[in-house]
Parts: sequence; C-alpha cells; structure tokens
Amino acid sequence: MAITINDVAKAAGVAPSTVSRVISDSSLISDRTKRKVKRIMEELGYHPNINARNLANQTSQTLGIVMPSSASKSFQNPFFPEVIRGISSTAHIKDYSLLISTGETEEQILEAVEKMVMGKRVDGIILLYSRENDPIIQYLLKQEFPFVLVGKPYQHVESITYIDNDNYGAAREVTNKFIRKGHSKIAFVGGSRDFLVTQERLYGYCDAIKLAGMTVNDEYIFHDDFLLESGKLSIEHLMSLNEPPTAIVAADDIIALGILSSLADQGKQVPEQISIISFNNLVLAELATPRLSSVDVNIFQLGNEATKLVIDRIQSNDNHSKSVIVPYRIIERQSSM
Repeated sequence: MAITINDVAKAAGVAPSTVSRVISDSSLISDRTKRKVKRIMEELGYHPNINARNLANQTSQTLGIVMPSSASKSFQNPFFPEVIRGISSTAHIKDYSLLISTGETEEQILEAVEKMVMGKRVDGIILLYSRENDPIIQYLLKQEFPFVLVGKPYQHVESITYIDNDNYGAAREVTNKFIRKGHSKIAFVGGSRDFLVTQERLYGYCDAIKLAGMTVNDEYIFHDDFLLESGKLSIEHLMSLNEPPTAIVAADDIIALGILSSLADQGKQVPEQISIISFNNLVLAELATPRLSSVDVNIFQLGNEATKLVIDRIQSNDNHSKSVIVPYRIIERQSSM
C-alpha cells in the first residue's frame, strides 16, 4: 500500500497540513520541524506527488533559461555550461526543474519564451545576457513575469532584477596593469557590441587609456562573437597593422584561446612579443599554452545567485528590482608581462 501524507503526519506527530507546508518549504514551519518531517518521509519512503501539488498551486516548479543566441552556438563557449551548472545546483536544492530555450533565431527564441509564459510551463525566467533593445525583456516586462538578468540592464527599470560583475572596473584594472608594465600599444578584442558586457569592458579599457594620457586607437579595437574564430580573426587584423599591439585585453577566454592559436601559427612569442589578459577564468585558461591570465568572474556563483533571485521574485511577488554584484579577481599566469 502506498504511503500517504496522513501516514507521514501520524508518524511525525504533526498535522497533515504541516507536512504539506514542509513539502512546499513554507517559511511558517521551523527548520527543526522540517528536518523531523523530512526524516520521517525518508524512513517511510514517501514521495510527494509534485505534479498534483503544482496543479493545485497553479505552478510548474520549473525555471526557464534563455540563451543569448541559439543553444548550439552558445554552448561552444564553456561559460554557459558553467553558469547553468550554478543555476542547476540551486534549482535542485529548491526542487525546481529547468527548461532551456531552443530557438535558432531571435524570433524563434522569443516564440519559445512566449510559449513558456503563456503555457505556464515555467514560474520564472533567467536570461543569460543583457542586450540593447531586447524584445524578450520588453515582452517579460509587459507580461509582468518574474525574470532575472545575468548582466546589467541597459536602462534603469524598477522591476528588473539582475546579477553581474563590475565589468567596467575589471577591464580598467587589467588595462592599467599593462600600462604600468610599460605597454602603450594595447588592443581590445570584444564580443558583439549588442551585449552590455562587451560595452562595459570596452569603456573600462578606453577610460584606462585616456586617464593614462594616451589616445584610444580605433584600429586596436576589434569586435565579433564570443567564439574561438573571433580571436583568430582579430589577430589577422591586428598583426596586419603598421604598428601591431604589444598587449591585448580579450573580453572572453575563448576569444583569447583563438588569439593564442593564431599567434602560435605566426610564430609570435607570448608574452615576450605580445601579452594577453582575458575574462572568465575557464578551466581551459589554466590548460592553455602558455597558461592564460584571466579575470575570474565566479561564473558558478553568477548562476547560483541568479537562481536565488528569481525564486525569491516568484515566491514574494515583489516587483521591486534587486541587484547583486559578484566580486572578481585577476589571475595572472604566463600570458602577460
């Protein structure tokens, strides 16, 4: 015979309503009672009917994840599996499932988000990017649907909650490191200009150059996607200049790995002839040859905190914005001098 909620309540010496509140992780129940009831549930082998509970509560107990482009393209960059690992860790603890958007174009991704929202497939959404004039953000705001940005919003909107790093400060700091080491020909290789993370890091780089009394050279600024190929394309451009740079600030480790590969093909020595510092501190940065200096943005924590924020919005129905800035640290390895 299947174990019921009444059996658990009787064994734990509490009311069935208390067991229900423990299952839903209600703040009205003390941690001590929660531990006791959960122990009884485990001993009796009781598993709550999540689907029935969600149907009664009109919830899906699922979070939507929206990628910045098609999933197939995004997953070429290890940043996204790592941030999703952080999301998954907290979602598992909070008993939420995950649903990832699967469109190949912006229109298809928006359509997928509309289906998530209108079909009540998810209770909240995490966007893994911040893009200018994004129709998905405008749609979610119009629907007053709970969502969180990984990245700073373009304009201040009271109901947008986000988590980010100080990308401006980090880029300014790494550029200053090159300047203090005597570099004056410093390039910046970024991802798409549409993303605020690229713009923030570019602004930090430019301000460091200007405050040092130097002139920003537009020829030293290159933008493309956050992909390996982008790094290779940037080197074709930068090394063809009459005065190639002696240092590069790369906005992403994957871009930097493409840069390292192309420089090796050209017989350029890193860091003796050209130094590189990038962002994200992926595992691949430690494995690169030479080992890549990188800004550790705590990717796992970004995903972890984003999940806490969106669940808090779901459960509290609070439309006021919150922001969390995750600290960064610069890891200097063999690619910079």
